[in-house]
Amino acid sequence: MTYKCGIIGVSGGRANGHADAYAHIHRGALACIATRNRANLDAFGERWNVDARYTDYREMFEREKPDLVHVNTPPDVRLEVMQAADAAGIGALIIEKPLAIQAEDYLAIRDFASRAKVKVAINHQLQFHPRRQQLQNLVADGAIGAVRLIDASARMNMAYQGTHALQSIAGFYPQGRPASIFAQVSGASGLIQGRKQHFAPDATMAAIRCSDGASAFLRCGLNAPYVLAGDERTNVHKRIAVYGTDGYVHWTMWGWETSIRGRREHGSHNYPDEDILGQAAMTEAAFDWLEDDGKCHPLNLDAALLDFHILLKVYMSGLHRRAETLTSELQPGLIGALRQELEDE
Repeated sequence: MTYKCGIIGVSGGRANGHADAYAHIHRGALACIATRNRANLDAFGERWNVDARYTDYREMFEREKPDLVHVNTPPDVRLEVMQAADAAGIGALIIEKPLAIQAEDYLAIRDFASRAKVKVAINHQLQFHPRRQQLQNLVADGAIGAVRLIDASARMNMAYQGTHALQSIAGFYPQGRPASIFAQVSGASGLIQGRKQHFAPDATMAAIRCSDGASAFLRCGLNAPYVLAGDERTNVHKRIAVYGTDGYVHWTMWGWETSIRGRREHGSHNYPDEDILGQAAMTEAAFDWLEDDGKCHPLNLDAALLDFHILLKVYMSGLHRRAETLTSELQPGLIGALRQELEDE
């Protein structure tokens, strides 16, 4: 079976990554696209040879009836798209990160998830990078022993690449459940009103203690480490290291390292090549889920909601200078409160 696939939002560069991945996708074809800007829509359609083009995604849902749709809208309209897709009987969505921005968004999406039929995954394609898969499998198979510490970071803020770093913790250690979250945040330039509405402090640091005794350390923004010496670009420094009782694994955008029972190995990889294969594998996993409800996508909406709940508690901890848990009430107007507090620093 060949699945009919579409993209909503093709005016930005991220949509090209989705389209390019279809050269490596065996069960699906890019058949329809939607974006509000007609010139951008036609330019993208010509580049990727897609004739079915719409300035209204609802019309695309109604006329094309795609099986799977990639959603590249700003965060503040993603719930609207999810609701429309569910009403139109769309099988699956792959939503660009971040899932949401505010606690209010999170609560509305959580309510939607409790009753929706459409299958939703979040586009954290790093989970499916070939090298990441190898390292994740080593950890899952017990090669490094019992996990004790995870160190994850990205030099872009939490709303841009920080959610990749946060999701990577769950990707390597899905059984971890936060018992307490203690964080610090600083800098308000990322909280200024803008077109993309990707609001986040400039720097975030969080210590997450799991109920089984393992811990995770998260750094996102200008306080995060570089992985390429001398490279000032903020978008090329995602990394994660997982330490166990028998060794560790370490992944960055450009290389990897393992040390298991005294044997050390390391190497390099090309991030763009890994990324396109990861995007394709993530989409194929959505097809698996469409075919079998038992093959739930690892980046499913419930998993993303848990990650975003952790993110919100990180912000609350940094704002109020106290440890938080997942059982405490979420604070309404959290981004506005952060903006006011950090602008006054």
